[in-house]
Amino acid sequence: MALLHSSAPALTSAATLFSNNNKTPSLSGLQHRIRCNVVEPLKYENGYPFVSTLSNDFLASKSHLDFSINKHDTRLRIFSGTANSALSQEIACYMGLELGKIKIKRFADGEIYVQLQESVRGCDVFLVQPTCPPANENLMELLIMIDACRRASAKNITAVIPYFGYARADRKTQGRESIAAKLVANLITEAGANRVLACDLHSGQSMGYFDIPVDHVYGQPVILDYLASKTLCSDDLVVVSPDVGGVARARAFAKKLSDAPLAIVDKRRHGHNVAEVMNLIGDVKGKVAVMVDDMIDTAGTIAKGAALLHQEGAREVYACTTHAVFSPPAIQRLSSGLFQEVIITNTIPVSEKNYFPQLTILSVANLLGETIWRVHDDCSGGYEPYSSLGID
Repeated sequence: MALLHSSAPALTSAATLFSNNNKTPSLSGLQHRIRCNVVEPLKYENGYPFVSTLSNDFLASKSHLDFSINKHDTRLRIFSGTANSALSQEIACYMGLELGKIKIKRFADGEIYVQLQESVRGCDVFLVQPTCPPANENLMELLIMIDACRRASAKNITAVIPYFGYARADRKTQGRESIAAKLVANLITEAGANRVLACDLHSGQSMGYFDIPVDHVYGQPVILDYLASKTLCSDDLVVVSPDVGGVARARAFAKKLSDAPLAIVDKRRHGHNVAEVMNLIGDVKGKVAVMVDDMIDTAGTIAKGAALLHQEGAREVYACTTHAVFSPPAIQRLSSGLFQEVIITNTIPVSEKNYFPQLTILSVANLLGETIWRVHDDCSGGYEPYSSLGID
């Protein structure tokens, strides 16, 4: 999966962009050199400036060349909230663009102020803002960013939500409970978003809560690519679901991981953020167990599951998850020696004080950046070699 590790290259010389006959340059070829080096880039034709025939004197000047392909002339704009600015910068870097200028501040009473520092009239705007802890602050900031873009006459507004907070409140398990996932979906829609791009939603039905299109991508290709680079014998692997609800996710992961066997931890939950492991379905004796989940919050479920796997004779235990919420006491549980390695992605920022030796952080910037390009150009993700992105 070279796609997941490619980076945005520098601009090539004018001789490689234009033919010797000094004809009008190919616009799609120009775009490919602005973008990153993917396996087989598609031809993008929307929203880029027309480049007229240039003289040899003009081609000799790099400054003129840079001006002729000014990234700000495109109709695509990417803005970052304050929740995960590092990921936003990585996405922009992969795409060969610069983040849009935006002013976000908090008043003394806690109210949020947002002002776009550049025009977005008629533009295709992407707002990168996970609703990670503090969830309410980041959600409100996203809503105000969407409203600012709508009132600035943006043509399309896509909320890029690497981590969708409140996703676990997707159904009623007891009487008189709220379904907060639907409420948040309504808020995002009513604020003015035209589309949502999300990564690894807690449950697939959350997509149905939105009355606007939802592009749902998975972090599995990033983690699988990393595991493939490790010297793990496929005959020794077993993929473990930490609970019954994650069986479908673990089965899909196992199929792509050399069609590894599957084991399931039977878990009974007695309260929120409290889990109790009851039994193990499957054989892990002498195996390398790879536990797969969409998120780790307090790590109670996955830590007790790892302890059970060791009791059942597992040789090593790896934890793989897309979203590292890491609410206390997650760090203590994960660094206690139960895990050979804890593999996460950067959908949620992890502060340096929460680093521990077994932690590995993978970037989903290339995955999200490629998806943004494809959404911007109205292109499906089923086209090879991008089918692994999981974009419908």
